[in-house]
Amino acid sequence: MSQKQFGFFTRLLDDVPAAQRYALALEQIRAAEAYGFQSAWVAQHHFHGDEGGLPSPFPFLAHAAAQTSRIRLGTGVVTLVMEDAVRVAEDAVVTDILSGGRLEVGFGSGGTPTSYPAFGENFADRHAVFNRKLHTVKSAWTGEELPDGNRLWPGGTGLENRSWQATFSVFGGERAGSDGDGLLLSRTQPRRPEKPDASLWELQVPMVEAYLNALPDGRNPRILASRSVFVADDRAEALRLAEKGLSRQVRKFRAAGHTIDDTNIDTLIRTFDVHIGTPEEVVASLLRDRTLEHATEIAIQVHSIDPEHTYILRSLELFATQVAPVLHEYFSRTN
Repeated sequence: MSQKQFGFFTRLLDDVPAAQRYALALEQIRAAEAYGFQSAWVAQHHFHGDEGGLPSPFPFLAHAAAQTSRIRLGTGVVTLVMEDAVRVAEDAVVTDILSGGRLEVGFGSGGTPTSYPAFGENFADRHAVFNRKLHTVKSAWTGEELPDGNRLWPGGTGLENRSWQATFSVFGGERAGSDGDGLLLSRTQPRRPEKPDASLWELQVPMVEAYLNALPDGRNPRILASRSVFVADDRAEALRLAEKGLSRQVRKFRAAGHTIDDTNIDTLIRTFDVHIGTPEEVVASLLRDRTLEHATEIAIQVHSIDPEHTYILRSLELFATQVAPVLHEYFSRTN
């Protein structure tokens, strides 16, 4: 297996107005490139700025492409159900051309249920609509005729080989594999009532296995595991910032009807699947995550802690200089 890659993921949640959010996210992506990260990923969210700050990922990624030179730029994810499939195909191709072929396109069917009606869609229909629209996008990229006889122009740039699918389920992992796409795994996900204390890797390794079993012969696996990672110079500082950020998440989850154990900061860290602390502590925490043994790429994000910008930059630096080298050495020995 080739050397494991590392990416940076952002939901653009800095507590500032939109223009400044975009400027700070761009600075973070440029820092990630300078520190040697191989990819940068942005999430798409509609209407609710406290969930994510970017409804239109392609303009932002085109802007980021103009100010970077090497780092791959990805959508994690485009909520395809709420998009026009042909426009997504067109926007992606233009962004890929402007970036010099650095675009990765991750797709998902999920999103905030209340956002769907504004786009003329029903949350309950999302899986069937997703499958139909994904077929349209990928067919357009490969030069097939659209139903009205048109073909995409500019033509495809190989994006069908840089397509990814996000999932929370074994079935979704199998579908991504059979489609020959990459597999995007979330930083956290709900636990089943019968296994409330299951580790994240216990839920995700079966998805990985289903993906690998379904992957067509000759197709190399692409498995990206997103993880909540916050590296600080000392644990006390990390815990102070984590308690502040995770407490905000508790309020949101309880308002939505979820039960959250906030007995102490340690229970919150477990609940939200956070890897936190000094470089040595983060290394030890990540190496307990068996999903990462299978991942071809690990993308780190500071959500749900969401510290201030300067702490994000420092976390990127510490991860790149003190965590990533140890992980590289470990996985090169074990794979």
